[in-house]
Amino acid sequence: MVKNTLLPILVFLISFTTQAQQMFQNYDGYDVGNPKLKGNFKLDEKMQKFELQGAGYNVWFERDEFYFVSQEVEGDFIISANLDFIGKGIDPHRKIGLMIRNSKEENAIYMDGAVHGDGLTSLQYREKNGGETLEKSAEIKDPEFVQLERKGNEFIFRISKDGQPLTEVGKVVIETGETVLAGMFISSHNEVVKEKADFWNVRIEKPAGENVDGYQKPSPSRLEVIDLETGLRNVIYETETHIEAPNWSVDGKYLIYNSGGKLFKFDLKEKKPKEIYTGDITANNNDHGISFDGKTLAISSSTEDDGKNRSIIYTVPVDGGTPERVTKKGPSYWHGWSPDGNWLTYCAERNGNYDVYKIPTKGGTEIRLTSTEGLDDGPEYSPDGKYIYFNSTRTGMMQIWRMKPDGSDQEQVTFDNYQNWFAHPSPDGKQLIFISYLPEVPAGSHPRNKNVMLRIMPVGGGIIETVAFLYGGQGTINVPSWSPDSKKVAFVSFTY
Repeated sequence: MVKNTLLPILVFLISFTTQAQQMFQNYDGYDVGNPKLKGNFKLDEKMQKFELQGAGYNVWFERDEFYFVSQEVEGDFIISANLDFIGKGIDPHRKIGLMIRNSKEENAIYMDGAVHGDGLTSLQYREKNGGETLEKSAEIKDPEFVQLERKGNEFIFRISKDGQPLTEVGKVVIETGETVLAGMFISSHNEVVKEKADFWNVRIEKPAGENVDGYQKPSPSRLEVIDLETGLRNVIYETETHIEAPNWSVDGKYLIYNSGGKLFKFDLKEKKPKEIYTGDITANNNDHGISFDGKTLAISSSTEDDGKNRSIIYTVPVDGGTPERVTKKGPSYWHGWSPDGNWLTYCAERNGNYDVYKIPTKGGTEIRLTSTEGLDDGPEYSPDGKYIYFNSTRTGMMQIWRMKPDGSDQEQVTFDNYQNWFAHPSPDGKQLIFISYLPEVPAGSHPRNKNVMLRIMPVGGGIIETVAFLYGGQGTINVPSWSPDSKKVAFVSFTY
């Protein structure tokens, strides 16, 4: 619902796609502190994965030796990555991680999130040039995901292991200057040995700022696909234009997203968007989706009625055409097709309350399915048609619920301390994916420009696993976006 010249690296040269150029063209690799053995890095263009190889006595005391792959970043930002050593290695004190540094000098001011060969994980930092390195250790060892965030002169280190939400290791206040170097590092802790490590899902994200809500200044966007079997996120398209809410076609060949009131078809082979004709309906929002037979697209668009603009639901052929109006009343925000194509489910505000409704695909009398106080939103059918999943604030937190298609047997599905929105069942009916906000975000709000998680869980209940940490929110994954084979999910992340 919508409320309102990559440089040459030794002999390894990379020919980038347009998307990879935009994300990785500014990264440069170099040795810090003149280690005896020189380092290097490679980038797997297809997998968007870095391999670093480096040596150096250590990152410690008053000077450092290591290999660093970084770029200049100004102001506030978030840098994050998955990481792992390659091979058993030699020294248990070898280190890999993410680093923010004020220069390439060996004694520079810095902070990092370091993972040692023996699993020890710590925030390391030097408060002044040539000063001693200080450390804050984490209770968790061997994290799979690390994240550094800069807010002015405050620097925060967070980690995740086993698909759990981020844990803050610590934060420090140091003065680095406005522009810093941020990136990945490796140090062997043995001057005559090189170590290797992989870094993937590497992202630098620039937040909007304290006084920007994402509507006043819509953010540039990254269209991403995550492979849920490998955990690899692949940016398939970057644009300065704000885009939202990808749907995946039934044949698996393209995505549909909205931008600037229009809908676009994004061919996954050609990697280019093409506008979908929707006649006079040109104020489309991020509540849209494709029927189970792949022939029809349900859309939600601001429409003037009785002197007011309200979101109204329409259907249109999936390749474009003249939309047919479905709902008489607004605001109505589409969220789901029934598998037989006969019904549409949606969130609607009637008499000051947002509830879940359904209506025949050709229009007619709408049927109210929920009636609790507060917000019920995001209704979507399971692929077998037995349930409608939705999210509700009725417990005080936004949680995932489900009910029978007639509105009976409403039962809670998630019970944690996060604000959980927009549960999408996989086409094979085995899993749900949804977006989660931190608890401090109000239960009835799903804003843009927040640190959020994409999480999955078995439809029958069980362990919830975080599959992506990103800067996003409203427009990231509002609508069904599973690949037809249930192996991948498309979504949008944002960065300024």
